[in-house]
Amino acid sequence: MSTNKFPKITEEGLASLRERIGVKITNTIEPWNYEATRDAIRHYAHGIGDNNPLWCDPEYAKKTQYGDVVALPSFMFTTSRIISGYCGGLSGVHAMWAGADWNWHKPVLRNDTITTEAYLKDLVEHNTKFAGRAFQQIYHVDFYNQDGDLVADADSWVFRTDRDEARERGTKYTEARGRVEPFTDEQLAEWGKLYDEEEIRGAEKRYWEDVNEGDELPRMMKGPMTVTGFICYAQGWGGLYIRANKLAHEMQKKHPGTGIKNRFNVPDCPERVHWDEEFALEVGAPGAYDYGPERCSWLTHQATNWMGDDGFLRKSKSEIRRHNPDGDVIFIDGTVTRKWVEDGKHLVEIKQVAKTHRDELSAQGYSIVELPTRG
Repeated sequence: MSTNKFPKITEEGLASLRERIGVKITNTIEPWNYEATRDAIRHYAHGIGDNNPLWCDPEYAKKTQYGDVVALPSFMFTTSRIISGYCGGLSGVHAMWAGADWNWHKPVLRNDTITTEAYLKDLVEHNTKFAGRAFQQIYHVDFYNQDGDLVADADSWVFRTDRDEARERGTKYTEARGRVEPFTDEQLAEWGKLYDEEEIRGAEKRYWEDVNEGDELPRMMKGPMTVTGFICYAQGWGGLYIRANKLAHEMQKKHPGTGIKNRFNVPDCPERVHWDEEFALEVGAPGAYDYGPERCSWLTHQATNWMGDDGFLRKSKSEIRRHNPDGDVIFIDGTVTRKWVEDGKHLVEIKQVAKTHRDELSAQGYSIVELPTRG
């Protein structure tokens, strides 16, 4: 008798999905935020552990070139369900958000209203260690402000996998499953120094002329991971499928794949992999784990801390490499790999690597920052 309990990827489903490539998406769940309000910006910033006063303190921000609080770059995740991983087709088939390639063109200021246009860009087959056959579903999203100006654009992707296959492979995925031994007070105190010493460059300008290839950014820490921390992120980001009572019922009627039975035989959201360890294990994960867009936002957090108020994050590409279950500690290191001038912009490229306290690769990517010049 088959032990499979989740829908499988089928050739018919893939063919139907491919027909959507390049077609503008006109019907999707509304975003968490339409507007970049003071509170919405602050809630997202605090959700990733970022207390930069440029995002959070109107009195401070009033003295900057912007004259008011500004949305941190990764806030844009809250303005589109598509960029955050809400994917169509293959109902009930597991989706894991795995990366994004962002371009920012203009700052998003307090009370700007954001609209988006999105389409499925590509569907690429892979053979993965975690789940065997998987399909990378890539979306493109353009972001506009109330004046019709393009403020950002991005590609993001999820991997669609068979849950049953992932669960079976997950039992052998021991290096991701490594359970965390309790930390000593001495370890926690030593790591806590990274938080105590975290530098927000702020009003002190970092000039392009003063940066050299090979310069290292201050190490940034995130964690130790807790389910509480994952929920903090969901509060600011909005969650793709988190709905209560009647609204959950209506979503599940419209999209049956979003209601997966829990131990009480009640349909519940697939997003509970981030706080329900038992369900996370069912899909092959090592336990309740962090959000992919959250980790992308950690990389941009390191870049914005370093560049200061007068810098502008032009680009960030991030690739998610593994789950970060609760208990993991993440260290993010950055190195300046290039500096150049293009179209009058003074640019710096930063390579970024995030590893766990067990030296496992968690995420990698790069950021391109525009800096002020003494000239």
